[in-house]
Amino acid sequence: MGKPLSYKILETHLVSGEVAPGNEVQIKIDQTLTQDSTGTMVYLQLEAMDIGKVKTELSVAYIDHNMLQTGFENADDHAFIKSVAQRHGVVFSKPGNGICHQLHLENYGIPGKTLLGSDSHTPTGGGLGMIAIGAGGLDVAVAMAKGTYSVTVPQVLNVRLSGELGPWVSAKDVILHVLKRLTVKGGVGKIIEYTGDGVKKLSVTDRATIANMGAELGATTSIFPSDENTLAYLRSQGREQDYSPLCADVGAAYCGVLEVDLSTLAPLAAMPHSPDNVDTVKNIGSIKIDQVAIGSCTNSSYTDLMKVAAILKGKKVHPNVSLVISPGSARTLSKLAENGALADIINSGARIIENACGPCIGMGQSPKSGAVSLRTFNRNFKGRSGTQDAGVYLVSPETAAVSAICGHLADGSDTGVALPEIPSETFAKNDSFIVYPSDADMQSTGVVMGPNIKPFPRNSRLADEVAASVALCLGDNVTTDDIMPSDSRLLPYRSNIPYLSDFCFEKIDSGFAKRCREIDGCAIVGGENYGQGSSREHAALVPLYLKVKFVLAKSFARIHRSNLINSGILPLVFEHPADRSEFQMGHDLVIENAVSQVKNKTVTVKNKTTGKSCTFLTHFSDLEVLMILHGGKINYIKSE
Repeated sequence: MGKPLSYKILETHLVSGEVAPGNEVQIKIDQTLTQDSTGTMVYLQLEAMDIGKVKTELSVAYIDHNMLQTGFENADDHAFIKSVAQRHGVVFSKPGNGICHQLHLENYGIPGKTLLGSDSHTPTGGGLGMIAIGAGGLDVAVAMAKGTYSVTVPQVLNVRLSGELGPWVSAKDVILHVLKRLTVKGGVGKIIEYTGDGVKKLSVTDRATIANMGAELGATTSIFPSDENTLAYLRSQGREQDYSPLCADVGAAYCGVLEVDLSTLAPLAAMPHSPDNVDTVKNIGSIKIDQVAIGSCTNSSYTDLMKVAAILKGKKVHPNVSLVISPGSARTLSKLAENGALADIINSGARIIENACGPCIGMGQSPKSGAVSLRTFNRNFKGRSGTQDAGVYLVSPETAAVSAICGHLADGSDTGVALPEIPSETFAKNDSFIVYPSDADMQSTGVVMGPNIKPFPRNSRLADEVAASVALCLGDNVTTDDIMPSDSRLLPYRSNIPYLSDFCFEKIDSGFAKRCREIDGCAIVGGENYGQGSSREHAALVPLYLKVKFVLAKSFARIHRSNLINSGILPLVFEHPADRSEFQMGHDLVIENAVSQVKNKTVTVKNKTTGKSCTFLTHFSDLEVLMILHGGKINYIKSE
């Protein structure tokens, strides 16, 4: 029986273990990427491991999140990251160069390579035929230090594409359709592998959009084959030498198959407040809009913005709409300026902002109170825009642009607006924003650390008795945005865990942090898919600082579960989901004989308030058991 492409790549990178679903394997990591929102913590952890040059073929530190320099904090973080990058042989991408995933696709992604990134949308690289995985910062730091990564082998779900996209239907609509069918939990424990004749009709940037939002499925990663379209893209970027053809074996075995006929799709939108709350634009109707934001790592490529420019050319943005556009890279913006498309965009009444994540992460451009905002981004969680009562809809660049003209949500096929073909382009190398490391830098550069950068919290070895009081009870699909908000107020303090701790869970319960400080050991009770969303390990480090000992939930999102384990916090899964009702705020809980229970991988939690005990599953691998016993990953590494 044949093998999926993802397993073939994993096998070529295998260090230990056997590639089979559920097995823990260690794989060689060829490349890593970080961004500045998570990067400061990554490089603090890298420094704590006291290594020399990184063990990867390529590691890149991108600056793309914390771009507003209203105080010294962001600039200090950037200087710190640059100094550590130079000390350890890491390429540094300066502010203004662009968004990490778009830049990595353009400059460094190579079919068949492995990429680990401290950002949940690292799977964008799957559009080039890479195994590209988002992970917590400590996992990325260890990958740089050791050149390896341990992962439980996911199942592989085949999404088989047929047909061809019709007018006004784009790659964004493909992934929104998949999200509607699979939901935000549908990819948990899986790699999504795209095959079929329909793949040939999608460009690399189309594929990257789809792979990018595979993170919203909860998938470990998504991957496309490397074919003639891949070669054409790499040639356009001046990197033809990086091409190699890759595909799944004939008769490859998958855990399931999802059939998608591209020709049947219509323009779609994800309605507030979840990426899987999807319907057709026509069914949603012509709702009045206040803001349109185009960009993000999902839809800021040259092709995306050229389509936007073509739609806007000779027209004006509706007087009641604010249209803001953030290009994905300096190379893309430069080309738009050269060919006149930038003038078409500006003359329509659009605002151009820096090549950065910007509004996607709540870093500026928050809409007005009660606004409807159309965004080409990947997440529309409540409050993520920076405006708690805004309604954010996720749409394609084409739908966003035509709606900005109309002043309401619009299906472009009903507007009479022409949508021309975008000719291919070639791009000259532009490394004006790149700082390459040198041997001299590695020997002479000292760490530059500003006053806002504080040490990250460290746990202690697991005690034999773990006591905690329930400090918060939650429902399903709690996001990392809920746990540790990320917006223009707090992003400058991502290197200051003590400061951030005051804001933990503030959108849900503003009293959480105070409660935790008043008791010696806290527990959190959640529902399904706890910790979905961003890879930010702050959603584990801040609870660690607040003395959270364990989290009880019906299920966990992959990256957040790993981050909890890396921090020495126990993620425990209800053996019987109905037991969730047995735990309420203020209940005093205890895990007795915790060390032996963790070793046995099944844990009983006694509720001292009610006298009842419930059994929890851990799903720990042998390595995860060791990390928990040592009080987290870095303690375990130091012990080695």
